[in-house]
Amino acid sequence: MISLAKSFFYAASGIVSALVRERNMRIHTVCMAYMYFFLFAFDFFEITRTQLAVIFLANALVIGGELINTAIENTVDLVSKEHTAYGKAAKDCAAGAVLVFAVFSVLCGIAVMWQPKAFSALFEYFGSRPAAVVLFAASAVIFTLFIFFGFKRPSKRDKGE
Repeated sequence: MISLAKSFFYAASGIVSALVRERNMRIHTVCMAYMYFFLFAFDFFEITRTQLAVIFLANALVIGGELINTAIENTVDLVSKEHTAYGKAAKDCAAGAVLVFAVFSVLCGIAVMWQPKAFSALFEYFGSRPAAVVLFAASAVIFTLFIFFGFKRPSKRDKGE
């Protein structure tokens, strides 16, 4: 049981590491956080359990793809500090896979959440509550800073020194 617990700890550590070091992982996480907030905090959107499962699956593909992309990029950098055609191809293909997953995820989100009445109700809600608009704007600023600056400054190891 201890080795199983350790494997979960190492997996969680990898996710946190990617979140700390990878800007794109933070972008995906913030976009998903907003989507889930608007989906679950209000009852404006009507979705079935199957539609919710599709959204979960699409988001899992994006996050999983980003983790694999990060692993490939780190492995290529570990193997060679030189820029090679093979290294570039590996990194570009991994990044391309994440792009495919992200576009798929957005399309799934549009297909499930394209509900004009829900968006009208959401705009009406925020239109009648200026404090909610201010809180939303403040969260957008905080999340933007989080996306571009992360949790901490990069260490010498992150800079490759």
